[in-house]
Amino acid sequence: MKKTANRFLLLLSGLILSSTIQAQRASPAATATGKVKDANITINYSSPAVKERKIWGDLVPYDKVWRAGANEATTITFDKDVKVEDKALAAGKYSLYAIPGEKEWTIIINSATGQWGINRDGSTTEDPAKDVLRVKVKSEKSKEFNERLTYMVDKDGFALYWENLKVPVKVK
Repeated sequence: MKKTANRFLLLLSGLILSSTIQAQRASPAATATGKVKDANITINYSSPAVKERKIWGDLVPYDKVWRAGANEATTITFDKDVKVEDKALAAGKYSLYAIPGEKEWTIIINSATGQWGINRDGSTTEDPAKDVLRVKVKSEKSKEFNERLTYMVDKDGFALYWENLKVPVKVK
């Protein structure tokens, strides 16, 4: 009986510690969902904060592949076939990467999912051989400052918002 009680307390302590660590993540998990016509879009990502840092061109370098979030690679799911910036994309779950530029970004949809967002050397886990789609989009100044990285899905597609930047991506 005592052994069972000790095991239960050990298991309970582990669960509490695990949930406490998850709740205290510096870049908490977040989800954005919405519809474009009859297609449901879900983006799962980790949301880092600005924390008085210079984001674009510094924390997130220009002209290098970025995991489009923190922690695990950001994923995007479409439940129907769509067009992303007029390029066909089959329904499915994908990783979402980006190559930020000062005015123009490359959005990358990649077939690999479930990986951590970066390798030990700091490079992303994006494997170009698994890229399904790459499109160019224009970034713009956001209407308001966004302390945390946020994705939004609306009738026109999805957009990344962080710091003073908005990166819209059209979906049809």
